[in-house]
Amino acid sequence: MKAEHRSQPSARAHAGRAGVGLALAATTAVGMAVPAAAAPAPSARPAPALHGALAAPVHVQPAAPVMTYRVQAGDTVSHIAARTGSSVGAIVGANGLDARAVIRVGQMLRIPSAAAAAPTATKPAAPAAAPAATTHTVRNGEYLSGIARQYGTSVSALVSLNSLASPDRIYVGQKLRVAGAAGTPTPTKPAAPAAAPAATTHTVRNGEYLSGIARQYGTSVSALVSLNSLASPDRIYVGQKLRVAGAAGTPTPPKPATPTPPKPAAPAAPAATTHTVVAGDTVSVLAARWGTTVAAVAQANKLGPAATIYVGQRLTVPAKASAAPAPTTQPLVPSSFLGRTYPEATVASANANKATLLATGVPSRAEMQALVASVARQMGVDPALAQAHAFQESGFNHASVSPANALGTMQVIPSSGRWASDLVGRPLNLLDPLDNVVAGVAIIRYHVRTAPDLDTAIASYYQGAGSVARNGLYPDTKMYVAAVRALMNRF
Repeated sequence: MKAEHRSQPSARAHAGRAGVGLALAATTAVGMAVPAAAAPAPSARPAPALHGALAAPVHVQPAAPVMTYRVQAGDTVSHIAARTGSSVGAIVGANGLDARAVIRVGQMLRIPSAAAAAPTATKPAAPAAAPAATTHTVRNGEYLSGIARQYGTSVSALVSLNSLASPDRIYVGQKLRVAGAAGTPTPTKPAAPAAAPAATTHTVRNGEYLSGIARQYGTSVSALVSLNSLASPDRIYVGQKLRVAGAAGTPTPPKPATPTPPKPAAPAAPAATTHTVVAGDTVSVLAARWGTTVAAVAQANKLGPAATIYVGQRLTVPAKASAAPAPTTQPLVPSSFLGRTYPEATVASANANKATLLATGVPSRAEMQALVASVARQMGVDPALAQAHAFQESGFNHASVSPANALGTMQVIPSSGRWASDLVGRPLNLLDPLDNVVAGVAIIRYHVRTAPDLDTAIASYYQGAGSVARNGLYPDTKMYVAAVRALMNRF
């Protein structure tokens, strides 16, 4: 998390996302002619509302049969179709494009109305009865995502069931309530059934991701990728028909069990030891590995408010006794971090945004990493640099929210989100995975283009360009730059 001891420059001062430390194609300004008589209609699945700043963007669809669009740099037909709510086939047919659907910058395209290409929504069946609950004792090296896969459930379900403050805050010896048949872990690769279930199709709607479709039909992302011969789990578009596997093709969303306060066992406190930081380490990852908390690691090593570490640094491993679990009454996002207390209104917005992300669900870390790399390539930014920033900020965890109300994978605060919206020419909703990544990459791109060197650009994302120009790099900023530089070699 980035220190809040610097003043936040205005959006026009291009300060980056300053204020904190921890999703398909890039989005550019669009020129779209919408008839004056067209009545806008909300999309079938709007992004969650953002508390404390930007409202969720409302995607409008014209009532007229077609609209026109001027092709921008980086556009593809699939991206334009997803953005306008039309379909690739409809755009290809309306403009006489060949099978390759090749377009050029400046070309004017006729976009058929979304009504003509709108998919028919499926009606999910009644949810299955809640399974019996059992417990799982956390072992060394385990993460919540792995435990969720082991029991055939989701991270958000485990967070809710155990009233966890954060999916990253579990420790060795903690007993977690899990949902499963008689408490038996569900293998991630089930045995082949006697008879293969009937396959059906699902039409992709606006705002859907492959992970959400997989959960809806009780299958996996890899199964959908294989079944539909997809080149990438990120490359689906509105109107696309996907083959899905399920009982009679009917989606059966899971029903999580009622949350019950956990009763973790108190692990014995081992003697303190040391650890040498290697590429890929972050304080949150090490804290989870050692069964302690970020604050305990930061305090034991006298780290700054950003809790930034670098390759080669020797860290003291704190005793696990200092990692007592937070009370179940504690809010999702605390009001302070490493001795700094944030304004009540800011923390309230952060908690509301965290609750929204956990309730709606977020893509996996692997999906977010692929999204960061894809957006960076589309926007002309080094994918290794963008991934290094994202990993250092959040570990690709889109459910991350800081007490300063820094949101999502790229940890962008609302004021920087408004600036990023100006940079790309459209409103960005920082709770939306794609918009969050676009905002972060747009800020990175700006600093790379305006800074005298790469180190200054990296520092500006963390400290703010104005502060860097006035004060130089703070000590914790230098550590942040070193960490991002080291992570670039990993990606």
